Amino acid sequence: MAFSPRYLIATLVATCLYVINTATADDFHRNRLSFADDFQTNCLSLMPELYIRNSTRTVLEYVPAGTNLTFPDNVASCSRPSQVVSSDICRLALSIPTSNRSSITFEAWLPRNWTGRFLGTGNGGIDGCIRYEDLAYGSSQGFATVGSNNGHNGTTAIAMLNNYDVTIDFAWRSLHTMVTSGKTLTKEFYHKSPSKSYYIGCSLGGRQGIKAAEMFPHDFDGIVAGSPALDFNNLYSWRASFFPITGSVNSSNFITPSQWSTLIHDEILKQCDGLDGVLDGIIEDPTICDFRPEAIMCSSSTNATATNCLTPTQVEIVRRIFSPFYGEDGQLIYPAMQPGSEIYAVQKLYAGAPFSYSDDWFKYVVYSNPYWNASNFNIKDAAAAEALNPGDIRTWPSSLATFQSTGGKIISFHGQQDNQITSFNTPRYYNYLLRGMQKTTSELDEFFRFFRISGMYHCNSGPGAWVVGQGGGASAEGIPFAPQNNVLAALVAWVENGAAPDTITGTKFKNDDPTQGISFQRSHCRYPLRNSYLGGNFSLPESWACLPMGTLAH
Repeated sequence: MAFSPRYLIATLVATCLYVINTATADDFHRNRLSFADDFQTNCLSLMPELYIRNSTRTVLEYVPAGTNLTFPDNVASCSRPSQVVSSDICRLALSIPTSNRSSITFEAWLPRNWTGRFLGTGNGGIDGCIRYEDLAYGSSQGFATVGSNNGHNGTTAIAMLNNYDVTIDFAWRSLHTMVTSGKTLTKEFYHKSPSKSYYIGCSLGGRQGIKAAEMFPHDFDGIVAGSPALDFNNLYSWRASFFPITGSVNSSNFITPSQWSTLIHDEILKQCDGLDGVLDGIIEDPTICDFRPEAIMCSSSTNATATNCLTPTQVEIVRRIFSPFYGEDGQLIYPAMQPGSEIYAVQKLYAGAPFSYSDDWFKYVVYSNPYWNASNFNIKDAAAAEALNPGDIRTWPSSLATFQSTGGKIISFHGQQDNQITSFNTPRYYNYLLRGMQKTTSELDEFFRFFRISGMYHCNSGPGAWVVGQGGGASAEGIPFAPQNNVLAALVAWVENGAAPDTITGTKFKNDDPTQGISFQRSHCRYPLRNSYLGGNFSLPESWACLPMGTLAH
């Protein structure tokens, strides 16, 4: 009879344990540090490549809590050279082929204190970067947590040039492969299938979550989809449209970062900050901010070099930036950028250079032409990208009925000062889904809830109460894993206990440092309700109420 390698290893371990158990107490005390515990032994005896077809193992290690893991092979552009692990885990990594010319890098962090739950994590931008901070976050909360490089390494799309299989991985196949492989290995390691499966991601990761609900409705029981990059092709066209509007940094009418962050932003706050009844540097609802840039236009007698006003041409540039993006047929391509985002939007969207993600998408995917000139982008290019829809990446489903029928739940959120994806697009999708599924808001709320996070930039940070447990890093620190102030915990409570969240209470720490204490908190409302100031101390959540849009309490 032939025995598997794992059986032989397990037999050897059992023999060693027998020797330990029959030894004297003194012998055991003297030698116990020489022997690993069951969790570590089971980890190191696992052979994941036997269970995932054609895979190649690259990492298998037991990692005790407190370890600062380093990733010497990680692409530098991913900016994740190390990660502190806060709980004991079994870490394994595989290379998994997805076709004869593509593959994914897969990681699973399996915690000692497993709750029976499984968690998939997403990616960002156009990246092929594993979010190790999310793996650490999920595993620290007892989830068997998995991540992947989404089919390529680094922060460019060059690997997709003339390789459609890599594009398919990026669009949807990598995540699905990661999930099916992760569940198989979780069951093999713990000898039990996950009780519930969850997903968390933001930006591209938010899009990945919605795509999973659309294409593979049985992959997850619950999905957190933050600042989702929905209507992907048109999003990347919208981003590409800003460079022709702003011109290069050397153009005569280029608006400098200083003008955006002081002159224009200050005027936006002057016109719109007080609309919610509080002057706190936060525009609670930018949909009611009708910014008029002509208020800071230079008078005809003003010197053309003045820094405290804009030329008529610059005013028109600002107006175009805050206007919807339409096609030749007059149909909307993408909504307008919301006012309030300009301090950080100037770093990429208004920087006087092509937005790198859009530039890559058109060069390497849409046109397969590395010499495509981003300065010539126009609405014909937008039409070409949408018509091609590489890898079916668009992600704009009119119905998620199958996902709902499985009992699945989705929590989406979007920062209202998002500097990379306009926060106006997620309400647009909510309303589109509402019509497509022919539901009322209360009916859609049965499985899909959307929260607008005031004062949040892209996925995190900002002047508002932006910490809502949306992933690793600062957003995972300082707040308990509790449904009222953590989106992932809220999702678990909804899926497992039927406790649907009405609000998510966000936290703003002093200087965004949890060790310095809380600056203020605010309970963010589910759309289409609006957070309205009632009076009193505006730093307290109870000073606000969720009221129907069109109602201002003050």
